[in-house]
Amino acid sequence: MRPIRLPEPPIGRRSAAEVFEAGIYGIIKRVVVIGNGFSGAENQCIGLVRALGLSGCLTLYRVTRPRGGINKWLHWLPVSLHKKLDYVIRQICIYSGVQVEARWGLSSVIEADAKQIAMMARDTFEKEGPLLVIASGRDTISVASSIKRLATENVFLVQIQHPRSRLNRFDLVITPQHDYYPLTPHGQRQIPWFLRRWITPRRPPARHVVLTVGALHPADSAALRSAASVWHDELAPLARPLLVVNIGGPTSSCQYGADLAKQLIAMLQNVLWSCGSIRISFSRRTPEKVSKILLKEFSSNPKVYIWDGEGPNPHMGHLAWADAFVITADSVSMLSEACTTGKPVYVIGAERCTWKLADFQKSLRERGAVRPFTGKEDISESWSYTPLNDTAGAASQVMKALAARGWPIDA
Repeated sequence: MRPIRLPEPPIGRRSAAEVFEAGIYGIIKRVVVIGNGFSGAENQCIGLVRALGLSGCLTLYRVTRPRGGINKWLHWLPVSLHKKLDYVIRQICIYSGVQVEARWGLSSVIEADAKQIAMMARDTFEKEGPLLVIASGRDTISVASSIKRLATENVFLVQIQHPRSRLNRFDLVITPQHDYYPLTPHGQRQIPWFLRRWITPRRPPARHVVLTVGALHPADSAALRSAASVWHDELAPLARPLLVVNIGGPTSSCQYGADLAKQLIAMLQNVLWSCGSIRISFSRRTPEKVSKILLKEFSSNPKVYIWDGEGPNPHMGHLAWADAFVITADSVSMLSEACTTGKPVYVIGAERCTWKLADFQKSLRERGAVRPFTGKEDISESWSYTPLNDTAGAASQVMKALAARGWPIDA
């Protein structure tokens, strides 16, 4: 059986002398995450917090945008205006006797209030020290930047993903290179000329902008070792090599449907002879027509297991135990996680990517981290590359910026 390959744990971060020197300025020993309710954005914050060694000091708040009904046509509005409009519509419906859907959100997570968080940061500064705020996603930008504006001397703000404008509102911006500006002439042509000034900023980026290859995530060495143990009884006995297939969903920059599902089926059938086992997982974005085609084809194949969404999500276990991956090109997060393991990663559908996703796929190929899935592969043959290390690299930049402010991390 091929041994499991996991990322190496990060090296130590700072010396005792540095801690002592920082004592008169304040030490970061608490962090607030501003999320938007979507795992793709929130996991980036959680991953960065883990890499900083602050998982035990985390408080999660969310900016929840109204969903359902007419709200799907209002998602382009600023979240604050969207909420006000949603409230008015609901009041009108209630007054008219029309039944309305329950609000979307999670009651166990506190709604982000910029004034309250800023007040907490100011009032507890002398006792608790400065507050590190990490936010990700478009809907979090206004709340996070307001916290910084209201408590400038008490807060260090990290915004993950490109905020598009007024980057000086943030102490640090962490964004994938392909999202900061599209590098290809093809990508440039897809942006209206009057928007290029904001979407394609001048190079090089400002000093407080950290560019990564892919998305940040919590799948570090400790998390994968834990997952390897948790999923040992289910995944260790499987015949090797184990091929994990992760299927996302079409996006505006990577369109596909049943055609890609049929293409994937043909390719998997061609490599089935070289696999001991295949595990297939769908994401929340996977169209039902895609999942149904794959379920119909492979549900009775003894070599293939398809996770149906019931029970614990095996994703972390798959990252730990897989020998190779096949991943649809639409998912930056799943590709970033898989390329952290150093194991072979095959991509299907990259030729369908445009603009930013095309740039992302190109950067992974140039690093040797991915190869196109053709259906002619021998999955038992391994190949290697330098694993992505974006989360640890971003954490290092955060620590440097905090140290320059006189606020090292208590870890």
